[in-house]
Amino acid sequence: MSDRITIIGAGAWGSALASLTQINGCEPTIWSRSSNLMLAETVRDRVAIISAVSMSGVRAVIERLQAEIEPHQIIVTATKGLDAQTNCTPAKLWQTAFPNNPIVVLSGPNLSLEIQQGLPAATVVASHHPDASTKIQEIFSSPKFRVYTNDDPIGVEIAGTVKNVIAIAAGTCDGLKLGNNAKSALLTRGLAEIIRIGQYWGGKTETFYGLSGLGDLLTTCNSSLSRNYQVGYGLAQGRTLTEVLDNLAGTAEGINTTKVLIQIANQHQIYIPITVLVDRLLQGQITAPEAIIALMSRDRKSEY
Repeated sequence: MSDRITIIGAGAWGSALASLTQINGCEPTIWSRSSNLMLAETVRDRVAIISAVSMSGVRAVIERLQAEIEPHQIIVTATKGLDAQTNCTPAKLWQTAFPNNPIVVLSGPNLSLEIQQGLPAATVVASHHPDASTKIQEIFSSPKFRVYTNDDPIGVEIAGTVKNVIAIAAGTCDGLKLGNNAKSALLTRGLAEIIRIGQYWGGKTETFYGLSGLGDLLTTCNSSLSRNYQVGYGLAQGRTLTEVLDNLAGTAEGINTTKVLIQIANQHQIYIPITVLVDRLLQGQITAPEAIIALMSRDRKSEY
């Protein structure tokens, strides 16, 4: 029998994930707020429940499912962000609500449009439950989508989340036409910033050099398909954040993530200069050229 799964979220990412599971003969049911189906009905008797909603919708979905999920069902979170009220990752929110369920994090260099076009890609599924991550690997793996397992879910999740902030900076860099030297320096130092934040959360350093870290960083920071990249690019052209968002299809999670990271960094003295300047840029406190000058004129220091 084919595996029956539910994908919560009918946006580009949820639709792309659904198409991937169909390759292996799975039967995905997609649910969204505009669906005629009851959410409780769509998760009943499913092997896995995959959450592909935006960060702002995660807690609402969890509340609706509080009494509907069985302990044996695998919960997969494919959301990249941080909760504005609790500072928690999506996996943390799911695990708190469903402590007896195996939670799997799915993250990697995965642009939805390219996946829907059938182009090859790879991703990571991470969990403290090896059997669960192996099952999700089986569900998604295909000749066009290579899936790796990982035992560092927090590292995988933080890598995919924080890279959205660096993508805003990368879009700004390209929007200002600063060249390849500047872009390479930005991404390298951005990765160092991601690792610094990830280590605070308890992630393994090697995770950030893998697909969910460096891989996702390179993809998101170099593609105009990335919404976070588009935000930075638009700000560099002199548009306001409101103007940029009015023309953006979907949610740029890096905007909210930046706010949450600033709070965490201030509380725990984490050095994140790129994120600080992205925050000031998003708030309109500094222009894109001024942000670059501020980055380049910082005190001299050792690389490591």
